[in-house]
Amino acid sequence: MNVTTCPSEESADRFVLELERDGACFHGGLALPISEALTVILAKWPDGRAGTRIAGDGELARLLGSDHPVGMAVAVLADAPVRPVRALLFDKNDRADWSLGWHQDRTIAVRAEADLPGFGPWTVKQGIRHVEPPFAVIESMLTVRIHLDPVDVGNAPLLIVPGSHRLGRIPVADVEAAVARAAVFSCLAEVGDVWIYRTPILHSSHAAEPGRRRRVLQVDYAAGDLPAPLEWLGI
Repeated sequence: MNVTTCPSEESADRFVLELERDGACFHGGLALPISEALTVILAKWPDGRAGTRIAGDGELARLLGSDHPVGMAVAVLADAPVRPVRALLFDKNDRADWSLGWHQDRTIAVRAEADLPGFGPWTVKQGIRHVEPPFAVIESMLTVRIHLDPVDVGNAPLLIVPGSHRLGRIPVADVEAAVARAAVFSCLAEVGDVWIYRTPILHSSHAAEPGRRRRVLQVDYAAGDLPAPLEWLGI
């Protein structure tokens, strides 16, 4: 299966994407060994929402750790011990569907607010403290998307701009121009497939087609600690 690029008419095999060069890589079936356990764990959390932020779930944290396939793959790519520091469950369906404009992920979830240089502004999302850290923190992170439903071109695939992870922090006003200058890849997937990308990569997605469902568990991984007294929230 080819990955369609837009707005151009080009296409590229998803297996040729490389993490360092393109900012993303594909791992077919990586999450299949944990899919049954994942389904049971996620059933505890609300579905049909634009994004459910998951915290305080030790079972999920263990399943995503370095002793299991997904965490192990991330550790190899990072060439360092990593741990999952944030998880969101996205569930697009007829009851809750949305599109997402082009952007970079710039915030992290932490246990408590602290006044440190370079950290801010602060926000609260679903009762969880989030902050925009110095961009070097974002650049050091990896984000994983575990697919719980098939994702073809009509089922709201993640769209990415390969190479944009190397552009640094892009001002919001300059994002559309950066996208217009580049090829855009659709991250297609089957159940159990995993996409891993550099957290700063430019990305977006459309709404799913009527009658379709697209569930994705998105997990941020990081190596090392935040400067004290800040602490990663974790999962």
